[in-house]
Amino acid sequence: MARHVLPPPVQNLIDEFARLPGIGPKSAARLTFYLLRAANDQALELADALQALKEKTQLCGLCFNITEVDPCLICAADDRNQELLCVVEEPLDVVAIERSQVYDGLYHVLHGAISPVEGIGPEDLKIAELVARLDHGDFREVIIATNATLEGDSTTLYLQRRLAGREGIRLTRLARGLSVGGDLEYTDAITLGRALENRQAL
Repeated sequence: MARHVLPPPVQNLIDEFARLPGIGPKSAARLTFYLLRAANDQALELADALQALKEKTQLCGLCFNITEVDPCLICAADDRNQELLCVVEEPLDVVAIERSQVYDGLYHVLHGAISPVEGIGPEDLKIAELVARLDHGDFREVIIATNATLEGDSTTLYLQRRLAGREGIRLTRLARGLSVGGDLEYTDAITLGRALENRQAL
């Protein structure tokens, strides 16, 4: 599609959609023209939702999950197990585990996994914050719930070395009922629940 044929506002939105992961130029154009034809309310509601996403969300100062309030509702809940900490790669992993309804502890979100190929090292993740949290907390078990991928396994091995030898803290990881190469966010609730219940010592 020739750029000069389209009015700048249309082309600009296509360009912005195309910058999103998994959205190619054709999908970006389809989304743009869908919004162009849609009722004004729908387009304006999308704009409002995007603005609220950036203005009204933040990272929890304790677990680094996405939240509106700090601390987040999970960290602030009195009925959660304060001695159990589950370490995950992304906020969507928290959603997946909560959906399984078998875990009642707290979380720590790393915001990624170690990946030398992509230039992501331990210092780029919330690992230093995890170590500080364990130093000042009363946790008895840390569940490392990284994805069953090369990057996830590398992150688990690094965390195992970094956290080993802490008195009174048991290190575990999810059972291998999860498909290799799969992400937690795409795992069904039953499989994820069983992986939590049958977690293994590291």
